[in-house]
This record gives sequence, structure tokens and C-alpha cells, in this order.
Amino acid sequence: MNEHIVKSYEDELNALTAECARMGGLTEAQVSDALEAVVKRDQQLAGTVVSRDDRLDALETEIERKAIRLIALRQPMANDLRRTVSAMKIANNLERVGDLAKNIAKRALVIIESEPMTPLGRSIERMGRLVSMRLKEVLDAYTSSDLDRAVVVWARDDEVDEHYNSLFRELLTYMMGDPRTITACAHLLFVAKNLERIGDHATNIAEIVHYEITGEEMISDRPKTDALQP
Repeated sequence: MNEHIVKSYEDELNALTAECARMGGLTEAQVSDALEAVVKRDQQLAGTVVSRDDRLDALETEIERKAIRLIALRQPMANDLRRTVSAMKIANNLERVGDLAKNIAKRALVIIESEPMTPLGRSIERMGRLVSMRLKEVLDAYTSSDLDRAVVVWARDDEVDEHYNSLFRELLTYMMGDPRTITACAHLLFVAKNLERIGDHATNIAEIVHYEITGEEMISDRPKTDALQP
């Protein structure tokens, strides 16, 4: 393979990784804005999050198209094949995270219509910040090929589940104490569940990064606290 072809091939791989990293940045923004819309009761921001979701869907489709084309034309092997497949898998996880962020924003539009419940808002914000940090850390691990950082995200998945279970109980206490809060609390419960699922996707991405770098699947079962169901 001559030097020109080799450089062109490497450029295609790098472009695929960069496109995936760009999608990651947009997904981070969606999660952050959806959380802010809930906490600050911002109807306009919630609507913006919902309207931006199509952009993530289009990016996932484009990354998948480029990856399939690269596999068909270049027939990558070993690490190059793992890079290509990992980009597709990560893009798929990011698209799902985007859907969850959109769902949170839609819940925010309903929650805004009810009376504020400040303590619950603070609890949702704490969980949301934790999940957002996990997502940022694992995407940074992906773009920098930092195996240790990815493993740390994977190992801490349990923390998100514990936050969710604590919030679940807090919401039930509110609903039992004042039936007038049931509707708003139910929507907050789904917000919390969506955040917990975003945490799961961050852990999935950590596993993909581990495979891309090492060529091996994660051996042990990841730490997992059973999340209570709404």
C-alpha cells in the first residue's frame, strides 16, 4: 500500500473518531440543558432540547454510513477494525442518550406546570450532575484513548444506581405525604429513571473503549445495584 493510500486511510479513521467525538459533545450539551430545564423550570430551554434531537439522529446515521463504507472499501483489520466498529457502537449509545435527554425535556414541560418542590429539585440536580460527569469522563477517555479513565467510569456505575434508589424513595415519601404532588413526582421519577439509563450508556461506552484499546471484553461483571422500578 503506497504512502498516499495509507495517509488517506488514516485520515478516514481519524475523521470517523472526530465525528463521534463531536456527536459526544452535542450529546453532553443535550443532557446538561435538559437537566437545567428541569431544575430551573425553563420552558424555552426544554423546547430547544426537544427540537435539537433530530441533529443527533442525523449524526448517528452519518457515522454509521461512513463506518460501513470504510469497512467495505478498506477492509480494516485488528485495531483499525475495532476503531471503526467502536465508533458505530458509541454513536448508537449517544443517540440513545439523546433520546433520553429529549424525554427529560418533555417531562420538564409538564413539571413546570406544577408547584415547585425545591428539595426534590436539588436531589434531581445532584444525580444529574453525577451522570453528566460520568458521560464527560467516558467521552474524554474515548477521545484520548485513556484506558484507565474508561475503567474508572465503568467501576463507578453503582454510584448512579444508589442515587436513583435514594431519589426513588424520596419521591415516594412526597407522594404518600401529599397526594397533590403525585403527578409532578411521577414525572420526576421518570426523569430520574432516564438519568439512571444515561449512566448505563456511559458505562456501555466505557466497555466499548476498553475493547477498542485492548481487543478484549470486560471480564468481570460490572458493579450494579438493582435500580428500583417506577
